[in-house]
Amino acid sequence: MIKPAKPTPHEFKLLSDIDDQEGLRFHIPVIQFYRNNPSMQGKDPVKIIREALAKTLVFYYPFAGRLREGPNRKLMVECTGEGILFIEADADVTLEQFGDALQPPFPCLDELLFDVPGSSGVLNCPLLLVQVTRLKCGSFLFALRLNHTMSDAPGLVQFMSAVGNPPRVTCTHQISALRKLVPPHLSHCSTFEILTACLWKCRTIALQPDPTEEMRIICIVNAREKFNPPLPRGYYGNGFAFPVAVATAGGLSKNPFGYALELVRKAKADVTEEYMRSVSSLMVTKGRPHFTVVRAYLVSDLRRAGFEEVDFGWGNAIYGGAAKEAKLLIFPIS
Repeated sequence: MIKPAKPTPHEFKLLSDIDDQEGLRFHIPVIQFYRNNPSMQGKDPVKIIREALAKTLVFYYPFAGRLREGPNRKLMVECTGEGILFIEADADVTLEQFGDALQPPFPCLDELLFDVPGSSGVLNCPLLLVQVTRLKCGSFLFALRLNHTMSDAPGLVQFMSAVGNPPRVTCTHQISALRKLVPPHLSHCSTFEILTACLWKCRTIALQPDPTEEMRIICIVNAREKFNPPLPRGYYGNGFAFPVAVATAGGLSKNPFGYALELVRKAKADVTEEYMRSVSSLMVTKGRPHFTVVRAYLVSDLRRAGFEEVDFGWGNAIYGGAAKEAKLLIFPIS
């Protein structure tokens, strides 16, 4: 167990209504792969990261606390300073044995991110588990598991970057080909919007649903800049929204590509400060609704979250991001 390096306030902090959603009551796993760095010869990543975590928890002390549940199941953090779980491990393998294309699912993930018995609950359990695994080639793996009610991807990267102060497949030519299908008035759309619209349209055609059936695509949108003023740079709680684009299967299948693209852009554009406040109010008035949406697909762009930029002294991670594929999609709004 790693506790903050200095005494921290013992207090209760209510989670925001965006944090306190039924669909966020689970743990998210992340894994980072770091190559052997000759400039760090003789330095132990376990020791360095353990000490850095203790210092960082002084400022991010809610992570060292425990979640409690108040009236109406309202979540709050009791900042107890009990600390986070930390695991030190050694593996008799080299980084090369993981293969050239590092992407989930990873072999032996249960050993690289060990589930300490009794630690995976939402309430009264450690909010963060970190495991550093040394490899025999001098490389190491940094894996963690975080209670999602505490933070989203940008917030987690902010914390990890504070601790530390894969080759990508760009498919540029395929994206260029898709851009040729974009109508002039949508020419400034992002790569994410193009790929999301393409996925939505192609998946609908492949499923062959009834033409009148509604199909949904849900985009994760970082809402930090949507507020006036924007959320403070130091904010590390959840700050995202799930806007939904809806169309009939027939409309998606028969209309040009620009039809799906325009719906995706509109859904993203709908995320404003007023939208976020209305979602927050919905969480309160409807008791944090927990809906499973049929014929829906969720898309999240983690490329710019910054996981790969976290540097503990060994340089950037050669892979940084999701530790496993998401198989259960649960959405709190429709």
